[in-house]
Order: sequence, then structure tokens, then C-alpha cells
Amino acid sequence: MSSPPDPHIDVAAAAARIRGMAVRTPLVPSLALSDRVGAEVSLKLETVQPTGSFKVRGAASKILALSDVERSQGVVTASTGNHGRAVAYVARRLGIEATVCISPDVPPGKVRALRDLGAKVEIVGASQNDALDRAHAIVDSTGAAFVHPFDDPAVIAGQGTIGLEIAQDLPAVATVLVPLSGGGLMGGIATALAGAVPTAVPVAVSMERAPVMAMSLEAGRPVDVDEEETLADSLRGGIGLDNRHSFRLVSQLVKRVVLVGEESIWEGMRFLFEQHRVVAEGGAAVGVGALLAGAVDPLDGPVVVLVSGANAEPAHVAALIAGEPAPTL
Repeated sequence: MSSPPDPHIDVAAAAARIRGMAVRTPLVPSLALSDRVGAEVSLKLETVQPTGSFKVRGAASKILALSDVERSQGVVTASTGNHGRAVAYVARRLGIEATVCISPDVPPGKVRALRDLGAKVEIVGASQNDALDRAHAIVDSTGAAFVHPFDDPAVIAGQGTIGLEIAQDLPAVATVLVPLSGGGLMGGIATALAGAVPTAVPVAVSMERAPVMAMSLEAGRPVDVDEEETLADSLRGGIGLDNRHSFRLVSQLVKRVVLVGEESIWEGMRFLFEQHRVVAEGGAAVGVGALLAGAVDPLDGPVVVLVSGANAEPAHVAALIAGEPAPTL
């Protein structure tokens, strides 16, 4: 096993820490997708996590790494929905307070889920960056612990446990398609694969509309981009001009980035529902959408596609059931 690219990101320790809070998720062969693309394809279904997305891994890793004194002050985060839900879930399990700052663009279903878990929700500003600023202000005034949605070694290590599970369940994996947003998920999985299966190729997949990390990678530094409406709402938001960890990891370890349009995202969601009865939100279906669109080629050896979350809006689920075209945003 090769040395990890960042000694501060201990994926194995995170796996031990989160056991019992997050679940080990299944790796399911997709014969229908394999037939479509001419390669052996399996789906890593984070849709079955207790909060409906992979985010519980990183949130649990960070919060469980805090001391009892730090936890007693409560936790604060900013989120496009899924990370906040994960923080609220872990906080509730541990009996501590959670505050989640979000922008007005977070879908209503995700806002309701946050409140149902007992989190204090603050809807502020006009973007994810504004929500992050407010979260930091609360931390400064209350002493609560900040749980970053992606740019934190403990969070990245928690997300990296997905990569460990893939390597254990499919040691011959050749390509892993991972949704790309702030880079915590991509950086964590790429870190785990670099140590466990260094021959595996991590491929980052994001939407065509304002893919901030992809644009930052192209620029060679973190950049700000105005957010745009997209079915992949969980992938929206900036990466922070002061990004310390996730941008560096992704830029070092990920050499292939694929962008997909809204129609491809919808086709990915439709395929997962029709062929596997899996409900996936737009940001979780970008990898399947990329394969269906022929955007990832060539494929040499077994492929794993991460389906990162199930928290689709009810209106989207109803449209999928009815066989309707992609909604107009």
C-alpha cells in the first residue's frame, strides 16, 4: 500500500470512528448500464444512508473527533441541504445542538428535513458563500464548533471511507465516477483509492452550469462563480477562495473531469429509477448521466459509479414516475 497523499487525512481512522453512525453501503452490479456502455458497471448506493446521502460519513467523522467539551458548545455548519441534514442527524444522536445556515435556493424538502431533525435553520443571503459567512459569524459569537461541508481533513477522511469500501468489495476496480462539488467527497475517495488501489482512475463529474471546482481546477486556483439553477442542486456553491485542503487534493489526484448537461442529469435520474428503482437526486445521478451520454471513454476494466444521495424533491420523483421530460428550471 502506497503512502497517503496527505498524512492529516486518515481514512482508516475515520472508518473506525463513524462505525455505528454511518452504514456500510452496497455495491450493486448494473447489468442494464453495463450493456449500455460495454463495461462492467456497479453502483455504490449511498442512497441508503440514514440521512439519504453520503454526507453523514463526513459529518460523523468530524463531530466524533471533537472533544466532549467542544461538542457541548454545539455545532454549526453551512449547507446546500445534505450536509446540514447529516450534521443535524449526528447532533441529534449525540444530544447536542446544531445550527445550519443555508441560502434561499435550498429546496423546500431539504429545509423541512433539517427542521424535522431538530436543527436551528437560518436562511441567509443569496448564495452558499453567504451562508458560510453567517456560520462563521455564529461560531465566533458562540464558541460552537464549525463543521465545514467539505474543506476539513476529518470531513474529507469520512467521505474517503467510501473509497475504502469500494476497494475492499471490488479490488479490481479500474474507474470510479464521483460527483464533484466542493471536493471533499472527490478528494476523500481519491485519497483512499491512491492508498488502496493506486491503479484505479478517479473521474470527477459535475454539471455544466457553474461547476465551480472544475473551473477552479482549470484556472489553477480557487475562483468564485455565480451560482445557476440546476437539477444537481446539491453540487452548487463555491469552494472558498481560502480553500486549504479539498482543492489541493483534487488538483493533485484527479486528472479527469467530466461535465454533463441538465438533460443528461435527468436521464441519469430516470435510468436509476426505471432500471433499479433507486430514487436519486440530480447531483447523485451525474455519473450515470455521464455514462449514458458517452462522456466517459474509454472504459477499461470494472467501473464503479457513486450514487451519492436520494434526497430528490417530491415533484421530481413524481415527474420520474409519470415519465415526464426534464423539468424547466
